[in-house]
Amino acid sequence: MTWVAGALTFWGLAWALNIWLSAQAVTQSRAGRLIVPAIFGVTILVLWEGLVRGLAVPAVILPPPSAIAAAIAANLPVLWTDLVQTFVKGALTGYVIGCGAAILAAIAIDRSPFLQRGLLPIGNFVAALPIVGIAPILVMWFGFDWQSKAAVVVVMVFFPVLVNTLAGLAASEPMQRDLMATWSAGYWQTLWKLRLPAAMPFIFNGLKIATTLALIGAIVAEFFGSPTRGMGFRISTEVGRLALDMVWAEIAVAALAGSLFYGAVALVERQVTFWHPSQRGQTR
Repeated sequence: MTWVAGALTFWGLAWALNIWLSAQAVTQSRAGRLIVPAIFGVTILVLWEGLVRGLAVPAVILPPPSAIAAAIAANLPVLWTDLVQTFVKGALTGYVIGCGAAILAAIAIDRSPFLQRGLLPIGNFVAALPIVGIAPILVMWFGFDWQSKAAVVVVMVFFPVLVNTLAGLAASEPMQRDLMATWSAGYWQTLWKLRLPAAMPFIFNGLKIATTLALIGAIVAEFFGSPTRGMGFRISTEVGRLALDMVWAEIAVAALAGSLFYGAVALVERQVTFWHPSQRGQTR
């Protein structure tokens, strides 16, 4: 039980340190804001390692982080191939197509009362369809390679971005639109110079939500048919072999890739919507 006692002691000390750091001025800077979550993440890993080893948990139930790290180090070429297949080809391609189509569809719906009454209910219906039901059908339609995974991602990311974009297009004040009308601005001028800039915080909310949905959709789609590579293929295969360290290695790589993807979109948002109150004070 030495591992368990040590892990719990470390958890208590790290918790107290995080509480103390959260109250310090250093955590108000951009670099300082990373200290607390970094310590918290390391604490969880140490606690995980200590409890698994102290309680002698079998590796087929839950491997320790050290075994997962060893699996990552020993299988870097395989993990990289799977990442390219799932994230770059499937998730990223579907994300760009789905989000772009959603923004264009939102502009069309905003412009046309007919589409407001006809397309939105259909969008609600499609968004409610379970991914485990759509994925095998799209795999049959588009084949076993990355194209079917991209199609699943398009379906998953389309509606959240559509809804957020429509909400953003309606966010500008009536007085602002009236002012544009007094300057004889047409619909497209008002859209480009007023309504789209005002909608950017909403659009980026949808884009950030879609980053996680894209990777999840691509991985789930690979469970229903894939070439001999990809994160979903590897996870389903290694589960059958009870190689849980490799399964967790794929999960860790997917989590890291998803976090970096989300961070990249958030960074672009900060540059585009620097004028918005939510971004003020975050540039230090």
